[in-house]
Amino acid sequence: MTDTIQPPRALSREIAESCSALAPEDIPVPVRHYAKLCVADAIGIAFASHQYEFAERSVAGVRSMASPGPAVVVGLEDTFAPRDAALLNGTLVHGLDFDDTHLGSVVHCSASAVPTALAVAAERHVSGEALLLSLVMATEIDARLGSAAGGTFQQLGFHPTGAVAIFGATVAAVRLLGGTVEDMIRGQGIALSMAGGSMAFLDDGSWTKRLHPGWAAQSALAAAKLAMAGFEAPTEAYAGRYGFFALFTRDAENASKVDWQHAFRDFAMATVAIKPYPICHFNHASVDAALALRRAHALRYENIESITVGLHERQFEVVVEPRERKKKPDSEYEAKFSAPYAVAAALVRGELGLRELDADSRANPDILALAARITCEHDARSQYPRTFSGGVSIRMKDGACFEQFETVNRGAEGRLLDEGDVKSKFSRNCRLVLSEVRTQLLWDTIMALDTAPDCSALLANLRGLGDDVVDAYGSDGELRRATC
Repeated sequence: MTDTIQPPRALSREIAESCSALAPEDIPVPVRHYAKLCVADAIGIAFASHQYEFAERSVAGVRSMASPGPAVVVGLEDTFAPRDAALLNGTLVHGLDFDDTHLGSVVHCSASAVPTALAVAAERHVSGEALLLSLVMATEIDARLGSAAGGTFQQLGFHPTGAVAIFGATVAAVRLLGGTVEDMIRGQGIALSMAGGSMAFLDDGSWTKRLHPGWAAQSALAAAKLAMAGFEAPTEAYAGRYGFFALFTRDAENASKVDWQHAFRDFAMATVAIKPYPICHFNHASVDAALALRRAHALRYENIESITVGLHERQFEVVVEPRERKKKPDSEYEAKFSAPYAVAAALVRGELGLRELDADSRANPDILALAARITCEHDARSQYPRTFSGGVSIRMKDGACFEQFETVNRGAEGRLLDEGDVKSKFSRNCRLVLSEVRTQLLWDTIMALDTAPDCSALLANLRGLGDDVVDAYGSDGELRRATC
């Protein structure tokens, strides 16, 4: 008797068929509204990124090879070919590490899905409702693929967003471009050969991680258009000996763990975490705990003897190791991935925003001295990878001890930021480069997306850093211009 060889799971087809059938009315109103908040959050961060050198150099590099076209890059006056705009927008959204994350998969979903949708909207008639639908769709795919990996991407040296995000963006792009189920299947097969993203940036705090969502968005457009032209590709991208999970998790059986049965019922979009801090999500709970203790007990950093940060040991490779280097990060990006530095900066300054990561803060003797007195230990209370738990134990010089542990960090499922929190963050980010009036009009335009017949008002309001803006649609359906 011979063993029967089971055919690989046809997950590419399952995804394609359900995404092709998804209708706007299938998305609950709260989920649609939260999608708008994710769009606003991504765009606000992209504007803020223009204050940083990485944005200037990214724009210069892409401009040197870009083609002309209709696609808008947030904050720039000139337009580009869609693929070039997608690369830049993804880099701007993700570049500050302030963008949303689906925690179960550790994928920054909006950073690739929003740039992909904006690029298609610039060359095709795309309603605001269709743009939001594409974001929900891409998030669902990314979240469920990434979650099935069980946190193994980073252990094998892969950035989850770089590895996963192209698949959601590709299917969403095909849908926006009017493609078929078969186009979506081919697109996923093409995307398999384009996925990637090394964690090598952790060794020296360099910039390559910033590119990963933009590269995913750019590659998704290429995969979608090649697929719609009939380019032949593997019909199953995820299962099998050379499928996605075999390559990126070294376990082909992880394909069977993808919970697609509940897709578009338990919406992943409703659990996406919008960040309150511009740092790695692994550090959020510890910072939450440190700031809570500071407020509750009026703690002064000068009186702190030592601090123990509690995390899951599987997070150490990202935010704890190498230990001495993490206590004195050489770059803004390295600081984002340092648990000791994040906790020390928060306790010294009483907050943790973009300013706490700049060069002056990283050289601040009070922050560095406190970081040197921080140790990190495994905490068995952590629920990682289901949640990014963390806490601190603070010993004062007078012998007093204070401890707090956060099972769920603020911004995550169960503690999602509300609209007021997101708008406040959006406004702070936009106001770095935009006027108050333009910031408010941009917010209003995004909040009206689900009723907009097309995305022209949104795209117009993304251009440049001046004050000339396009208001949302009036009751007559015409665009209204305003000058601040």
